[in-house]
Amino acid sequence: MNFSKTAIMRPVSTIMLMLIIVVLGAVSFTRLPIDLYPKMELPYAMVMIQYPNAAPTEIENLVTKPVEQQIATVENIKAIYSYSMEGNSIVLCEFENGTDMNFASLNMREKVDIISEYLPDNATKPMILTMDPTMMPVSQLYVSGDMSLEKLNTIVDDDVIPALERSEGVAAASSFGGTEKQISVKFDQERLSGYGMTLSDISGMLAAENVSLPSGDVKKGSKELVVRTIGEFRSLDDIKHVPFVLPTREVVYLQDVATVEETLKDQTSIGRVNESPAIGISITKQSTANTVVVSRQVNDAVEKLRASHPDLEITFSYDQADYIKNSIYNVAETAIMGCILAVIICFLFLRNVASTMIIAISIPTSIVATFIIMYFTGLTMNVLSLSGLAVAIGMLVDDSIVVMENIYRRRDEGMSAMEASIAGTKEVTMPVFAATMTKIAVFLPIVFVQGIAASIFKEFSYTIGFALLCSLLVALTVVPMLCSRLLNTKDMGTHVKLLGRRYEFKLLPLFERGMNYTTEEYLKFLRYSLRHRKKIVVWALIILISSSVLVAFVGGELLPTSDEGSFTITAEVPFGTSLEDTDKIISEIESYVIANIPELKICSVAIGNSNMFSLSSANTATVTVNLIDKQDRKRSTSDVVRQTTLDLQTLVGAKLTVSETSSMNMSGGNGSPVSIVLKGDDLETLKNVSLEIADVIRGIKGTINVSTDMTEGNPELRVMLQRNNAAKYGITSYQLAKSLESALNGATATTLKTNGEETDIILSLNDVYKESVENLKQIVIPAPTGQLVTVGEIAEFAFDNSPSQITRQDQIRTVTISSNISGRDLQSISKDIEKALANYQLPAGYSIETGGEQQEMAESFTSLGYALLLSILIIYMILASQFESLLQPFIIMMAIPFALTGAFMALFLTGTPLSLVAFLGIIMLGGIVVNNSILLIDFINQNKLVYASREEAIVNAGKFRIRPIVMTMLTTTLGLLPLSFGVGTGAEIQAPMGITVIGGLIFSTIITLIIVPVFYSIMDDQHLKRVAKKAERKAKKLALQEEI
Repeated sequence: MNFSKTAIMRPVSTIMLMLIIVVLGAVSFTRLPIDLYPKMELPYAMVMIQYPNAAPTEIENLVTKPVEQQIATVENIKAIYSYSMEGNSIVLCEFENGTDMNFASLNMREKVDIISEYLPDNATKPMILTMDPTMMPVSQLYVSGDMSLEKLNTIVDDDVIPALERSEGVAAASSFGGTEKQISVKFDQERLSGYGMTLSDISGMLAAENVSLPSGDVKKGSKELVVRTIGEFRSLDDIKHVPFVLPTREVVYLQDVATVEETLKDQTSIGRVNESPAIGISITKQSTANTVVVSRQVNDAVEKLRASHPDLEITFSYDQADYIKNSIYNVAETAIMGCILAVIICFLFLRNVASTMIIAISIPTSIVATFIIMYFTGLTMNVLSLSGLAVAIGMLVDDSIVVMENIYRRRDEGMSAMEASIAGTKEVTMPVFAATMTKIAVFLPIVFVQGIAASIFKEFSYTIGFALLCSLLVALTVVPMLCSRLLNTKDMGTHVKLLGRRYEFKLLPLFERGMNYTTEEYLKFLRYSLRHRKKIVVWALIILISSSVLVAFVGGELLPTSDEGSFTITAEVPFGTSLEDTDKIISEIESYVIANIPELKICSVAIGNSNMFSLSSANTATVTVNLIDKQDRKRSTSDVVRQTTLDLQTLVGAKLTVSETSSMNMSGGNGSPVSIVLKGDDLETLKNVSLEIADVIRGIKGTINVSTDMTEGNPELRVMLQRNNAAKYGITSYQLAKSLESALNGATATTLKTNGEETDIILSLNDVYKESVENLKQIVIPAPTGQLVTVGEIAEFAFDNSPSQITRQDQIRTVTISSNISGRDLQSISKDIEKALANYQLPAGYSIETGGEQQEMAESFTSLGYALLLSILIIYMILASQFESLLQPFIIMMAIPFALTGAFMALFLTGTPLSLVAFLGIIMLGGIVVNNSILLIDFINQNKLVYASREEAIVNAGKFRIRPIVMTMLTTTLGLLPLSFGVGTGAEIQAPMGITVIGGLIFSTIITLIIVPVFYSIMDDQHLKRVAKKAERKAKKLALQEEI
């Protein structure tokens, strides 16, 4: 069935179908979810177990190792990483790509359940979670006001957090920086001992008094009443007047033996925004919720809170939706600019408004049709899917240009509009179909790509593939139909009539003369090339070989750095530093930021804030700096980070790390571009070697913030039970530990419920016992025999430090040396580090592995390299099918190596490193650049049937094909030009792709207009020789037969 002829003969039906597509596309567009990046299923799951107060070495031996051994038997495990910290064990499992994570987590749960009863008694039940990008906060806000921190905390807990969590799509809202009330009951040990009482006695009595329990029922006449015993505390006075009966039958009250008062719990975290004390709130969304919708709901909730609490000041320090919307709008603007430039090029070549509009209509129609497919296939409107549309803008008109140009040529030969539309479209249907298939074919291997590249580029590939299919459909139906009604070859002039007035286009004659001159010069050089083929081939090889040297000078990186207008200053203070002392150091940093960064928008502080998924140490604090919009400042975020690093390097008391914020961590678990993993057994050896390697890396130009993940933990006072002495009193290590914990940190006996709030009642000894080790030795431990013995009598004491964290990879201890980079690309720095470490002598049994972004880059580049080779093979198969030849596809594909040359030249000249995005541009080039060769070879084959000589057939093909070839090249390059500038929010991500495609397309077009005809003539000569030899052999054979 001839779809083109049907569309031409039934114009009303064609228009109605187009309008249906437009309407459905508009509806689909409004319902497409908006997000920053595509949905990703990360192949990671973790096992989390808490073992309170245990040191990292104890966590490793008693918890982490047994879990690792069990997890190692789970199917499809690729690697196991574990982190043993004080009181916590995290075992992170990396699975093979494509693993069903729901089944994997279920399998992990079964394995861990087998050993759960053999874990320490105080260890919590293992928690198994699959990793999801939605686990990270989508926004963070700070609440401040002219009131006490206690009152502010109450409002946040009672009003703000519930309002936020009621918002659609919000999973949780967690706060930090606040404080809580407590009932402090502090005892004097001498007085308590004098009464023959202990903390555990008091705790048990308070818990027994503070109860309300059902006690059965009783009859009152015909009614049956429920009996309840009410004994709950109602006020602080109730607690103070709890009576205790002494062995002497004397009654004393709690206030007689202790100081009972309402106080605030020790503050464990501090929050500030723009130097004002505040409580921070981190908001996470549900896994299926849309970030932009959640942000809108949260903002609505905040506006209501501001109206109901005018005394509160609520400030957003971070909202991912802002960056998402700005990035999306920027890509959309880029696409519109590219569309306008492509239409202008069409007008310059066609010199006719109606013809230009016929061509231009293929862009919005194809894009709107793509929205329908995106909606029904579950794709989202994100930066990468929109980038696919932006990249396709220039290519969407390619098919329409070829069809239009051929129809116009037929009209010029004297055919009617209807006949020219039918015949012209039929002639180019197969070349146009093949050209589109080669463009789409290059994206098919992306399906087989693994790692980060697969997660990033699948939606990009799907989107651009859908758009190209839609453009092919439009080019073979809508464009011919409109040409049959609107195309007028007599109106190809230098003016346009609008509302009865005539408007001259002075640029058109100049452009036309330039194009005619270019065509004439091209034909002259083409004739010269056909007569001097060896010289042309030699020069082509020289250009190809010499330019390939540029590959060594183009650096490499995983992904381009995007200026998100935010960075963090992380301060690591010595373990044991108090919260107040840490705050003093952070205040200095905060003051510097506010006084010395004119681009500052918001400066927020988080001290002591950690979450259950954090692998960072407890001795870190973070200053988050948000800058004003990119277009409103002169310095980039990188410039500000670089200057801040220099200015703060003299700060004493803390180790600082200044790093840009990234919405997407691509390093597979380690957030640093450079990551060297040292493996071994002995912690001390690992520490010493890692410090030496860190010094080596610091000597490499371009490395900054070099650090290791092994640091000294909190200074410890180790209390060791003297078992022989303790046995006389019947005291065990467990009793000693629990008694010390209650005496020093306090124990929660029960709670006081007032006005719907619960306040903990904390029992402890006076603070005097915390002031020195000698005082601690005087703490009395009650023995089961009734005797009282001091800690100093039954224990020995020693001072020591333990590592803050013990990391393991595949059940071997590791230390990771990390570094950020500045001023150089990742690939060149990694090569220098490899050279520097090649001469380093490691101790026996120790090894080094590369991790971080460098490892991910190497794996992704290898995977994309295979995709490139596979795409070239698929292109060859498509071309062989179209031309029914095994040889001609090689001629057509001669454009590909020159396209790669042009791409690397463009990257080198613009100083752009080769990244995953640029590599995808190279893969795209394979499908784009062969289109020009397809048109040229197809027309040469047709001309050979008309012209007597091969040279005239080739020259004539060049004469008639140079305009559509240059036209499609310019529409594609100018359509990508706004994208390649990298201007606007998030534009840095797409820029390398635009640069690669533009450079490769321009260079290959110029070269292949000459080299493809030359190689065609050489191959044709070889073919004619083979045919002649075959004919000669056949003639000789016939002659011999006749003689016989």
